[in-house]
Amino acid sequence: MHIDMLLLQILAVVLLPGAWSQSSINTLGVVVEAKNITLPMGSKAALPCHSPRMVWTRDRLKDRQRVVHWDLVRTTPEYSVERVLDMSPGARQRVYNGFNKGRISIPDSAFNDGNFSLIINNVVATDKGVYTCNLHHHYCQIHQSIQIQVNVTKSARREKRYWDGEKTVFVVLLGSSVVLPCVNRRPLWREGLQEDQQQVAHWDFQPPGVRPDRADRLVDLYASGERRDYGPLFSQSKMSVAEDAFTLGDFSLYISDLKPVDKGLYSCHLHHHYCGLHERRIFRLSVGPPLPSDATTAPRIFQNDEPEQRTEEVESPRVVNVFLPEHRSYFVQHLGYFLATFFLLAFIAVAVILLTRRRKKRGLDYELRRSVDQGNVISGGEIALECTEMRTYNQDTLNSDYKNNLLKERGMGKDCNKDFDGKMWK
Repeated sequence: MHIDMLLLQILAVVLLPGAWSQSSINTLGVVVEAKNITLPMGSKAALPCHSPRMVWTRDRLKDRQRVVHWDLVRTTPEYSVERVLDMSPGARQRVYNGFNKGRISIPDSAFNDGNFSLIINNVVATDKGVYTCNLHHHYCQIHQSIQIQVNVTKSARREKRYWDGEKTVFVVLLGSSVVLPCVNRRPLWREGLQEDQQQVAHWDFQPPGVRPDRADRLVDLYASGERRDYGPLFSQSKMSVAEDAFTLGDFSLYISDLKPVDKGLYSCHLHHHYCGLHERRIFRLSVGPPLPSDATTAPRIFQNDEPEQRTEEVESPRVVNVFLPEHRSYFVQHLGYFLATFFLLAFIAVAVILLTRRRKKRGLDYELRRSVDQGNVISGGEIALECTEMRTYNQDTLNSDYKNNLLKERGMGKDCNKDFDGKMWK
């Protein structure tokens, strides 16, 4: 039973983060953090939620944030890259080649309607190449590119537009005009609502046994300073979020005087509609038993009923070490790694022993066959003599005479030589 519980804990440690992340891929946002937190009852909890990306740096020069530029890649000479023009909101478009001034342009209302198409008048042969429309938003760290290939022809019948599998190809008549489309009407590239209304942060609470769509909303925070509290928890100062959350990017939730009813899932949602940012952080909060209180001391009896003199010494603070249960998962995880390594080494040792025994056995069989073959083979002109038939040896008593034994050995040698000579003559 204990081993089964250990295996279940190991599987929970390995699979829990993956299950959380997969179950949270929905419209609520991408889960970027998931933690288990266990604190004693009566203590104060701090659920961290930091995101520097939510901090809006109000740059007066808005043209530094959004930029569009067109580039041209020519196959000759040697795939050279040339900047055609670029433009930012609040600034005039800049054309890099004097020959293209007044001939190549993009609409002035590009950052209002999202139309960044490149207009080329009086097409010439040098306009041939691959054009790239690049959209950059430095604050939101978004970069998009669109490629269009332009070929120039002198025949009106060959003028066409098609898709080559990777990009759109325009075959343009020499001397005519062409519009290379680059349209992106997402609010990211257009002048949308006020910046203060783009950033929203809110906390949700999901008690045990409650579905995610039934979670309770705790608070809504807006970059404009507007704040909406749901329920009396914030008004009673049991829960709080820093007032300068959007200035520092710190949306941590603080819960004081923890009680068993505070157990459940807390989720921090960060939305930046202008940049398309949707992040979610989940915390599973468990409330444990309260901290042990200090033992009460019995009243002291002073001699002569005189009160004890007061001293100016200040009692040093007492430090209580609290071991959080989530550390068990860390220990179990490392124990699993140790057991897996141990079993792997044991398997390798058993395999080496079996292979060694097998090689020794094969070596003994080979030596035995070799010794038998050498006894029957004639090598170097020498004849290996072997007496194949041996007469039965009659054991004499231990008290036989030494001389008689020598005579018997000589007689046996003569008989063996006679048999061998007879075989050779035959």
